[in-house]
Amino acid sequence: MADFLENEAAEAENLEPVSEVTPEETAETAETEVVTPARPPIKSVKQKADTEPKWYVVHTYSGYENKVKADIEKTIENRKLEDMMFEVMVPLQETVEMKNGVRKTMSKKMFPGYVLVHMIKNDVTWYVVRNTRGVTGFVGPGSEPVPLTPTEMAKLGVRVDNIEIDVEVGDYIRVIAGAWEGTEGTIKSVNPAKQVVTLDVDIFGRSTSVEIGLGDIQKM
Repeated sequence: MADFLENEAAEAENLEPVSEVTPEETAETAETEVVTPARPPIKSVKQKADTEPKWYVVHTYSGYENKVKADIEKTIENRKLEDMMFEVMVPLQETVEMKNGVRKTMSKKMFPGYVLVHMIKNDVTWYVVRNTRGVTGFVGPGSEPVPLTPTEMAKLGVRVDNIEIDVEVGDYIRVIAGAWEGTEGTIKSVNPAKQVVTLDVDIFGRSTSVEIGLGDIQKM
């Protein structure tokens, strides 16, 4: 899998940099540029279920990466799958180009045609991903998705080491790093898979729930 990622990165270097757009804008562009063939719903294939979440590579039609990301995230929300599917990512990298004497920083996809999904693999999550419009399949032999290794994820700048901290719902904590440094509050929920806790903070006079990484908090 490491060779696969490195090859994709090398090929991506030869592509024109593109500005990152919203899922809605990408969906509109994809609809006009790419016509996906009609296909019947994919029948579920019995999967060897994971016990812990892992990162999987999903292949998509070109130009459908952000649309696939948005559609999977919407399905997670609608079907209440937050305890099985945790994050969908289109890896980006910053590039600098000179145009008409002006230096511009732009974002481009590291692996065009691929989306990463952090999930607990089972029949439900496999079916959700494979039946998302624009998805052609998982990267892996046959119908068996192969997870990325910690080393491969580290190359993408994704933390995969679990942080163990003795906190639970109801504990009072202080945020010691990040955008909310110095904020104190009571933990509303703990998500070990995403390595975050949720607490309420005051934003413009309104109480708003935010997620804080486990490495950025201290139990009071």
